[in-house]
Amino acid sequence: MPSPAFLPGLELSRRFYTEAVRPLLEEAAPGIPHSAARIGAGSEVLGYDTERSADHEWGPRLQLFLHSHDVSRHAGRIRHVLAEHLPKTFHGWPTHFAATGDRDIRVMRVTDGPVHHRVEVTGVASWFRATLGFDPASGVTLAHWLAVPTQLLAEVTAGAVFHDGLHTLTPARTALRWYPHDLWLHVLACQWQRIAQEEAFVGRCGEVGDELGSAVEASRLVRDLMRLSLLMDRRYPPYGKWLGSAFARTPAAPRLTSELTAVLAATDWHLRERHLVQAYEIVAHLHNELELTDRVDPATRAYHARPFRVLRADRFARALSARIKDPDIRALHKAGAVDQFIDSAEVLGRPDLTRAATDAVTGVVAPDGPRHAPTKSSRGQRGHRE
Repeated sequence: MPSPAFLPGLELSRRFYTEAVRPLLEEAAPGIPHSAARIGAGSEVLGYDTERSADHEWGPRLQLFLHSHDVSRHAGRIRHVLAEHLPKTFHGWPTHFAATGDRDIRVMRVTDGPVHHRVEVTGVASWFRATLGFDPASGVTLAHWLAVPTQLLAEVTAGAVFHDGLHTLTPARTALRWYPHDLWLHVLACQWQRIAQEEAFVGRCGEVGDELGSAVEASRLVRDLMRLSLLMDRRYPPYGKWLGSAFARTPAAPRLTSELTAVLAATDWHLRERHLVQAYEIVAHLHNELELTDRVDPATRAYHARPFRVLRADRFARALSARIKDPDIRALHKAGAVDQFIDSAEVLGRPDLTRAATDAVTGVVAPDGPRHAPTKSSRGQRGHRE
């Protein structure tokens, strides 16, 4: 069967809720308050889906949230009614998701039997606890902020809410929309510090004839500059697959993209460093335009007595840290949030591990008791997820 014309996943899910799911919900549980949304994992949530996305875990799908006491009473019946009565296709797309044999990843397939749908019926608090390790309605502590990867923060604050009859989903998302001001300054400072730690290595590797090592160092710095640009624009940096797509939407992209591309294309360290210098100074000017600190000289300079041009990015880190008023944030180790010091998908996809790592590195322990047991996380699927 030929595929229908591509429709962005968020719009498909919105129509699916309005035209197919909500009428059946009224039949299965009339008058039950609910909220409906498409948030969490998935390229469509961040607005990056294409025709390719339809090959797995994409399609007419959404979350249906009930009050916690209604989940136990009505969720089973709602799931059953949807399985029996949802249309087999919706706007040409199958509503049945068949198993692939690859963990719990499923793909759209036409079926003659009950529909194995992707309408997740759950509670708001339990969904956030499973996804982030805590319920933002109970408060978002410093330890919570530090332990949640920016990819997950992007997933729970992006997407769309189609209906919020519970009046709890939107406030929970709003609470996570962006870091508190002083914590934003801290995260920015830590990102500048990452750059400071390696900016002299591009030239040093090249000087000893290690062009490959120089290129690797340069690519790390390019990634850190892209993430910094997103943080400066108050956008949560996504994980690697979508980093370039997200960066392209920032105000910095038109000024930085050609320089960063030239850094990666350079075949000798002198040219590589020349383009990095341009990129450093562009980002330094962008920092000053934010007026978060006193003006910091954006000019690059020699690295001590060595013939390498650097920004001395630690100057920006210090300027930002000096503006932090909250004593608990001022006292933090300059490691930053969890994905500024850990880059393993196996860790970043598990709230129990990110919490443990953040506790160990920062010494900041969340007040909500023992760490959560390992949970099933969308992050574990991302190697296969569009």
